Amino acid sequence: MSESKEEYRQSRFTPPPGACEILLVRHGESAPAVAGESFPLVDGQGDPPLHPDGEEQARLVGDRLIRSGERFAAIYVTPLQRTAQTARPLLDALDMEPIVEPDLREVFLGDWEGGEFRKRAAERDPIIIEMWTQQRWDIVPGGEPQDDFRARVHRSIERIAETHPDQTVAVFSHGGVIGEIVRHAAGAERGFVFTGADNASISHVVVMPDGRWAVRCFNDTSHLGPGYSATAEPLT
Repeated sequence: MSESKEEYRQSRFTPPPGACEILLVRHGESAPAVAGESFPLVDGQGDPPLHPDGEEQARLVGDRLIRSGERFAAIYVTPLQRTAQTARPLLDALDMEPIVEPDLREVFLGDWEGGEFRKRAAERDPIIIEMWTQQRWDIVPGGEPQDDFRARVHRSIERIAETHPDQTVAVFSHGGVIGEIVRHAAGAERGFVFTGADNASISHVVVMPDGRWAVRCFNDTSHLGPGYSATAEPLT
């Protein structure tokens, strides 16, 4: 009889004790910008509601998170209504109230708030081209300084992680914010390498107790179905 040997099987990722798992959900598609009109503003930032397609995306992402069986310790939204509206199906199903986290609001687009950014992007404005070339939001006139944006986003994620060790939370936020969180977690240098998460997509990061961040997935839209057509808009 041959002697049995120790076997070492592959294992699934297991967060270390004290880690916080964060599911990042980009809001559903918001209402279109209309030429000559401005979105309502909240603290100077455009605050459009969800488009009807975005409401359906909110339902689908809510169903996905409910079916996952995940036990959420908290559900975070931003002061902008499109995130709260996207979270609503999940909140209602779990009988939970959202926590508003102001530091996870979208990057401030200065003179191009209220829908102007979308118009300029569609027209391929030279400043938009320069913004993508340099990979900095603060190329936009009056835009939020890059260092300020990164600092508030990092501060917010660290605060959430400290509040929820050994727990999972859902964070409903924005394309630019999610891109920055995943960029930092991946250790990427290019500013826009993860910018462009689709509406109602799910990304997953883990914040370790030693301060490291890890990416588990980015831009999962499988719950939206095979007919889903991703938007080309980078944010808002």
